[in-house]
Amino acid sequence: MKPTTVQQPINSGFDAESTAQEVIKGIDFSGKIAIVTGGYAGIGLETTRILVSAGAKVIIPVRDLEKAEKNLAGISNIELEKLDLMNPESIENFAEKFLTSGRPLDLLINNAGIMWVPLQRDSRGIESQLAVNYLGQFHLTFKLWPALKKADGARVINVSSFGHQMSPFNFEDPNFEKREYQTLLGYGQSKTACNLFAVELDKRAKEFNVRAYSLHPGSVYGTDLGRDEPIDLYIQMGTHDETGTIKPEVEAKLKTVPQGAATTIWCATSPLLENLGGVYCENCDIAEIDLGQIEHRYDNPSTIRGVQPYSINKENAERLWKLSEEMLGIQFDVE
Repeated sequence: MKPTTVQQPINSGFDAESTAQEVIKGIDFSGKIAIVTGGYAGIGLETTRILVSAGAKVIIPVRDLEKAEKNLAGISNIELEKLDLMNPESIENFAEKFLTSGRPLDLLINNAGIMWVPLQRDSRGIESQLAVNYLGQFHLTFKLWPALKKADGARVINVSSFGHQMSPFNFEDPNFEKREYQTLLGYGQSKTACNLFAVELDKRAKEFNVRAYSLHPGSVYGTDLGRDEPIDLYIQMGTHDETGTIKPEVEAKLKTVPQGAATTIWCATSPLLENLGGVYCENCDIAEIDLGQIEHRYDNPSTIRGVQPYSINKENAERLWKLSEEMLGIQFDVE
């Protein structure tokens, strides 16, 4: 029977244990240009390192220049530019500078993100996780569209999360103006938005040979993302003991940073995806749709997988695109 959806595994030959280095083996990215937001820490740094090793020029938008220079020491063929995803003027300035260079953009990897933050709003009143994790990437992609189209074969990669399962997108109150703020609901809806953005962008952009993807990097040990997470929650989830120390049997099942960056690299470079897009990926493959058949156990990270139907729904994706234009005061015409 012919499959009714492209959102299903394709037996890529890689899995949860594959590293970014293994995924890119044999792929030559010489002459290609990539932008990797947050490309100076955690899986973003590994993504930068691997792309450079394959010959790519990587431009890294940075908020913390000192930290970036320290972390990227010794890596060649990179450019650092200032960017604050919560500041629309900063996004405009970064993109204009790149467009002025006249270069095509082969890869836009929207990797930067925040989590576990208290209620904060940007200058427009937009909740910070929505602003950084989603609207910033929508705005940046919009501004860089001419360069993506120019590349004739570009890919846009949104680093999302299993966290999308924590919340659908709340179209009635995305900024927590009427409902009580819960940081995980804010994070969850921002990641659902990343997935929906990939669905709609791919639909609109594929005629220009630009494809879009979203992904869950996996449960990764050793990144900055969980630095503000309450230790009590870790204990409640069963991943840490009463002293707040991660349980050895749980740590052993977590991905390393090189494994965490592997799905990003797979989405960015795999020949298997040349005629596929608008999908949510994990473990270096297209993810399975979660219809309740997957038992999720936080003390077993291998079960933290699957994609919720609401976060790849075509009607939701189109609705979110229009709302995003309204919230940002822009019109993102893909033409």
